[in-house]
Amino acid sequence: MNRGIRNCMNTSLMDSPEAFQGCLHDEVQDSFARDEQRMSDDQMPQVAAIRTDSSNPASNITTLHTGAVLLLAALAAMGALATNIILPAFPSMARDLGASISQLSGTLSSFFLVFGLGQLVVGPLSDRFGRQRLVLSGLAIFMLGSVVCALADSLPALIAGRSIQALGVCATAVLSRAIARDLYDGEELARALSLTMVAMAAAPRFSPLIGGILSDAIGWRALFIIIAMVALALALIYRMRLGETHSPDRRSPLSVEAVSRSYAALIRDRRLMSPGLSVSLVIGALYAFFSMAPAILLTGFKLSSLQFGLFFAMTVVLVFTAGLIAPRVANRWRQMTAARIGLVVALAGSLVLLWGPTDFKFFCIAPSIFLLGMGLFNPLGTAIALHPYGKQAGAASALLSFMQMGCAALAITSGTLLALPPYTMLGVVLVGAMATAFVCFLTAE
Repeated sequence: MNRGIRNCMNTSLMDSPEAFQGCLHDEVQDSFARDEQRMSDDQMPQVAAIRTDSSNPASNITTLHTGAVLLLAALAAMGALATNIILPAFPSMARDLGASISQLSGTLSSFFLVFGLGQLVVGPLSDRFGRQRLVLSGLAIFMLGSVVCALADSLPALIAGRSIQALGVCATAVLSRAIARDLYDGEELARALSLTMVAMAAAPRFSPLIGGILSDAIGWRALFIIIAMVALALALIYRMRLGETHSPDRRSPLSVEAVSRSYAALIRDRRLMSPGLSVSLVIGALYAFFSMAPAILLTGFKLSSLQFGLFFAMTVVLVFTAGLIAPRVANRWRQMTAARIGLVVALAGSLVLLWGPTDFKFFCIAPSIFLLGMGLFNPLGTAIALHPYGKQAGAASALLSFMQMGCAALAITSGTLLALPPYTMLGVVLVGAMATAFVCFLTAE
């Protein structure tokens, strides 16, 4: 696969579908057209052999195209669905479990920490043992965690269940992209990855709306049962329609020493760490916004669960618009300059939130500025961080994902430790994260 498509995919690895689509028009189609013209039938990549193997349930690419891509999109979105669908139910969960909304927000920290750590090991394990075992095992573990959450009668029990959920769902998030690479190449791969990234970006914004409707109708415990049933349905569909996509002859031996050396080298590389830490801090700020919003909107401004969900659904427009603008801004100025513009806009929104009046209309304006800047910076910052890596793109992406989840856990935890009103606490966390991200990005090469 040529450098152009690798760069486009790397740009989209971390929830940046819009940047992927922009890059797609510029690089993917032309580069793959040249590759396909140069290749004879006996020189096609081994993935083509999988697609024409009649014994493989994933081989019929014509009949499976739409269904397979939709399945991969659903697998990619499971983590965001599990995280955000319960946000509107925080007040009722707090009453039933004898906890505060701030304490419930802290459960996201354990989720993100386990989620991030799991991604570091799932990729190498799937290269050695295949995709199917890891995906089905991950979905089974996720279902177990969901049941534990539904039956939880205390905050520690809920935290345990959420950690089990994260351990399972980290596999589907990572392997949805790997399976797409197994099944597709060329423009088909581009379309498959684009749809999975759209699902990953849309899920955290639309799932609170779904959660708000369902929690009012059937209660918060039923939400966990529903997402467990979704996981079961995905497991059955995956087993029947896809099966194993990573054939034994393509598997690589598992070397803990080699994986450790690879991660150690990446950690020492400023080309990844400077922009990567900036991106991670921005993502951490975003999830701090997600976690603190229930206390502000549901408790402070007395929104209903449905209104809360609608508020988050409206943010989709902002983030998607920013993602569409990002390639155009990068084309007009240097990519590094465009990314800095996004950081400045996000920092400005954070400062406006911290220093502005405490009312609902203003709360709608200030986070909108932050989200616009975040949507502009995130795809460009991710592309800058991953651009120098070819063969190490998978390891670099996994490390970047771990950093993002770690910063999310840190931002949420720091917010719960501050003895401040939720509105002020969110402003402090956003300003601190964005200012640090800006300083880190100044050192990026």
